[in-house]
Amino acid sequence: MADGEGRLALRVTPGASRDGLAIEDGRLRARVSVAPEGGKANKAVIRLVGKALGVAPSTITLLRGDTSREKLLQIPD
Repeated sequence: MADGEGRLALRVTPGASRDGLAIEDGRLRARVSVAPEGGKANKAVIRLVGKALGVAPSTITLLRGDTSREKLLQIPD
């Protein structure tokens, strides 16, 4: 789902009943159970994506969408 430069676009739903990743309507969607307060949901999304891809969450960077549901992450090679 990442582009040729390692960027991954996704839509986030915070406050979900459980954490998970899914492809809906051709787009990646992340659901996290934590509330979007103080960056907690962003950290949860990064942990979730890191676990799914087998990369350390500390190597994933949030490029865009700090306060938006639409996120753009940089995934390492």
